[in-house]
Amino acid sequence: MAKAKETVSRTLIVALVLSIVFSVVVSTAAVMLRPAQVKNQHLDMTTNILSAAGMLDQGDTAEQILQKFESFDVRLVDLDTGKFVKPSAVGVAEPMKYDMYKAASDPQLSTDIPSSEDKAGIKRRPNVARVYTLSENGELVRVVLPIHGYGLWSTLYGFISLEGDLNTIEGLGFYSHAETPGLGGEVDNPRWKSQWVGKKVYDGDRTEPQIKLVKGGVNVDAKKGSIKWMLCPGQR
Repeated sequence: MAKAKETVSRTLIVALVLSIVFSVVVSTAAVMLRPAQVKNQHLDMTTNILSAAGMLDQGDTAEQILQKFESFDVRLVDLDTGKFVKPSAVGVAEPMKYDMYKAASDPQLSTDIPSSEDKAGIKRRPNVARVYTLSENGELVRVVLPIHGYGLWSTLYGFISLEGDLNTIEGLGFYSHAETPGLGGEVDNPRWKSQWVGKKVYDGDRTEPQIKLVKGGVNVDAKKGSIKWMLCPGQR
C-alpha cells in the first residue's frame, strides 16, 4: 500500500514538474517571438496601406515596402474638429502606437453614434483617428483613411485612399473580415475594388459624403453578402 502511494506521489510530482517546465518554455518562446510578431504586423499594415494607395508593386520586398511607407506622414486627427492633434493627447509617444479600435471601446476616448446615423453598424467611433498623408514638393497628393463597417457575418476593416483633392477615390481595400467567399468575400475581388477608383466622395458643397453602396447600382455595385456594410470614412 505504501509503495502504491509512493508511485502515485512520484507521478504527480513528475506531472507537476513537466507542467512547470513546459509553461516556462512556452512563456519564453512567446517573449522571444514578440518582436518578430510586432514587426510582421507592422509590415502587414503598411502593405495594405500602400495597396489601397496604389503604391504596392508586385514583387516588392519587405525593405522596399517599408521604404515606400516612410514617405507618408502619419498623423492623428480629431474627428469632431478635423484638426490634427499631438500623440500625447491620446497618451502615446507616436501616432503608430495609437490603437483607434481599442479607443472606440473606451467611453472616455470614443463617441456613441446615434442609430439613425450609424450606417456602418459600428455603434461607437473613436474621437481620434490615425491617417496617412503623402506630399510632394509641399503639395498634398494622397491621403489614406481607415474605414470599417459591419457586413453580413463580420466587421470589415480596411483603408481608402483619396487623391490630393480629398474627393477623388484612388483605391480601396480590406485587410480583415470573415465574410463568406462568393458573397461578402467578393469585396476582395480586384474587379469590384476597381469600381471605386475615380469615384467622387462628395457632390456640390461637400457637406456630406454622397458615395454609397447600391445593390445593383451604377456607381459602386454592392455585394449581396455585404449589403449591410456602408463606407464611412472616419468611422471605421
